Amino acid sequence: MSTQALHQTPNYRFRKRATFLLTGVVVLLGIFWATTKNPSLLKRPEELPSRFEESILDSARRVDSAFEAHWASNAIQSAPKASWYTIVRRISLGLVGNGLSLEEFRTLESIPEADRIAWWTEYLLSDRRSADHLAEHWTRATVGTNDGPFLLFRRRKYVSWLADEFQANRPFDRLVTKLITAKGSWTDSPEVNFLTATMDEADNQRPDAVRLAGRTSRAFLAMRIDCLQCHNDYLGNVQFPSVSEQSPRTGQQSDFHQLAAFYSNIKMENPFSGLRNEEIPYRFKYLNEQEESLVRPEVPFNGSADDSPWCTIESGTREELAAWVTHKENRSFARAVVNRFWAILTGKPLVEPVDAIPLGGPFPPGLEELVDDFTTHNFDIQRLIRVIVASKPFQLDSRWANSTEEVDLLEHSEQSWASFPITQLRPEQMAACIHQACRLKTIDASSSIISQLELFGSVNDFTKAYGDRGEDEFIEQSVTIPQRLLMMNGNFLAERIDNNPIMNASTRIASLARDDTTAIENAFLSTLNRIPSSEEREHFLTRIRGKRRDERSREMGNIYWALLNSSEFQWNH
Repeated sequence: MSTQALHQTPNYRFRKRATFLLTGVVVLLGIFWATTKNPSLLKRPEELPSRFEESILDSARRVDSAFEAHWASNAIQSAPKASWYTIVRRISLGLVGNGLSLEEFRTLESIPEADRIAWWTEYLLSDRRSADHLAEHWTRATVGTNDGPFLLFRRRKYVSWLADEFQANRPFDRLVTKLITAKGSWTDSPEVNFLTATMDEADNQRPDAVRLAGRTSRAFLAMRIDCLQCHNDYLGNVQFPSVSEQSPRTGQQSDFHQLAAFYSNIKMENPFSGLRNEEIPYRFKYLNEQEESLVRPEVPFNGSADDSPWCTIESGTREELAAWVTHKENRSFARAVVNRFWAILTGKPLVEPVDAIPLGGPFPPGLEELVDDFTTHNFDIQRLIRVIVASKPFQLDSRWANSTEEVDLLEHSEQSWASFPITQLRPEQMAACIHQACRLKTIDASSSIISQLELFGSVNDFTKAYGDRGEDEFIEQSVTIPQRLLMMNGNFLAERIDNNPIMNASTRIASLARDDTTAIENAFLSTLNRIPSSEEREHFLTRIRGKRRDERSREMGNIYWALLNSSEFQWNH
């Protein structure tokens, strides 16, 4: 029998139709499963604690007391507590960089409302996505955003190593010690990338001691003493405690270059043997001097006039430098870490800029209380995150209402953390939020490798087109017209709200939601991470009521477009 005749037989046609029908049923069942209220995340609710430990709540109350005392003394009214919808979105933006999926919201709805914030925090801390997200932030702080010399630096390997450390909840002082004292090559000691990122590929013998001193002071001490590398600080903007006088002393060129001298004894013969220590003197010609001077490694302050030195600086090794940087009495270290994690979680640091905290204060309310808890509990990062999330400022609304009208909080209230600050999503957050909002299932470690690669590639492409903020990620910037046009007319969003029943959430919701009201509610939960108000629900119901098939899918895509282009979606609030 010929092939053409075989294709015309009843049995062949029946099998072909049955195969097509079975494929369609499988696709529809998969779509239905993704939109039901029976999701399956990496952890079930009963597998994680649903309440913060009492010691966490005690520390949060001490932080709250500091803020409340400040508000009372300045006659500032604080906003009411935000809804749980808003708070869990903030936690997601801070810990994984995007909002919640519809699947995740369905899980949270199965948990008692009083337990949702704590459970969601615990869930994300156990999720590898949070470790990856935190690692990217600290990579920007320690090595920047450039790829560096190809043969000597592997940024992706460095990020992965940092993520492993965060996932294991390594004490942060130990993590920083590894970075400062690293030896070997990036292949077997990924932490060495902190040092090799500063090397010049054309002259790859030694890392740049000056750049390393600047990054050490900014990332780990929140002190911009790199301004001292070229001149003495005549304006007195950089001051250190004096061991012989009560008043602080003004920073000098020697303070910076003595710090840089700790990194001068590193050398690399070739990329395969990696970095090793050698006796290499550090020389520098100071301002108004005719010749270079031999600079001995030294720290700019080491205790105060009334205290014994924290650490002994004798040999000028990086081990001694690390011991000084991470010493529990060196509160600049803890302040730098607390301030940056507060910025990661809220979008705005307690002290601005994030890497410039005056050594002698004054300090904002809450900072010193968080520093005390952080140092007392051995630089435990996950505990710090829990305390911040449990604190009152993190859970306040970004606005308040009086009896007659809703009133936006005044600027001075937001600056005092009497309301949650409204901050623009960073470009990488924007891309990840859009991508997740347009997928009903959570994109995490349980997702297919294709889904994970699609998220990674799309976020990188969008961030490049939208404009990466680089190392200055917490500095406020205005939204530009090209950025708005990219959101409204760009392919990135258009492809994710197009009529695609396999991939796009808008089409799947339009096809399988049991009624119009459920469809609108699912669209709001997926995008804005909240339930629509009665006015919003009625407005959007008029857009889809009576529409069927492709017309309904296109209209739901339009609703998605409007929600994703709203200020509410594009800002953390």
